[in-house]
Amino acid sequence: MKDFELIKQGAEARIYKGVYLGKPTLVKQRFEKKYRHPHLDNNLTKERIKAESRAIVRCRSAGIETPSLYLIDLKTRSLYLEYFEHSITAKDFIKEASDELIEKVAYDIGAALAKIHGNNIIHGDLTTSNILLVDKTGRNNFKSYSDVKLVLIDFGLAHMDSSPEDKGVDLYVLERAIISIHNNPDRMFALILKAYRSEYPNGHAEVLNKLDEVRTRGRKRLVIG
Repeated sequence: MKDFELIKQGAEARIYKGVYLGKPTLVKQRFEKKYRHPHLDNNLTKERIKAESRAIVRCRSAGIETPSLYLIDLKTRSLYLEYFEHSITAKDFIKEASDELIEKVAYDIGAALAKIHGNNIIHGDLTTSNILLVDKTGRNNFKSYSDVKLVLIDFGLAHMDSSPEDKGVDLYVLERAIISIHNNPDRMFALILKAYRSEYPNGHAEVLNKLDEVRTRGRKRLVIG
């Protein structure tokens, strides 16, 4: 892409960084899957882009922090999104944070997830790499948590669903990611669930029951191989 720098390539898309309308911008461009029929690939890609866009817009309407959506370009299969220059992933933040800061970020993660599930938004890829902590002052000082806001990113697998099953799977994906990466994962996930219960009083019970069911199915798959 002209005037944009390729900074990452994943299984589904290339990520570029540049400036759009005078603002630091990320462009997420979904590339063609050659193993698919072109017509099918084009239709599936457009639907994924639309679903991702709807999730972002719905989050922001509900007061959930996500990148601003600047442009949807179906012709180039691209989304133009706000880029946060002074930010760190929750994954990297937690590695260096004190117990006190981990408690704060865990609560904010749980509260954010309660809010998206309360609005029947399923993220689809909840990991601490898809959660940003943004320094609102622009000083890159993440030791003063009062100057930090939590932002959910990467809604490429997002969809709308009110079912406790899908919400439980969302939480299970996050739990597995925390277990695989972070020290003392049980404590951290317990703090996240504490906030989730507090901020989602009318829906958490069904979701957490489904989470237990999903955990059981996951353990059975591991045993069976």
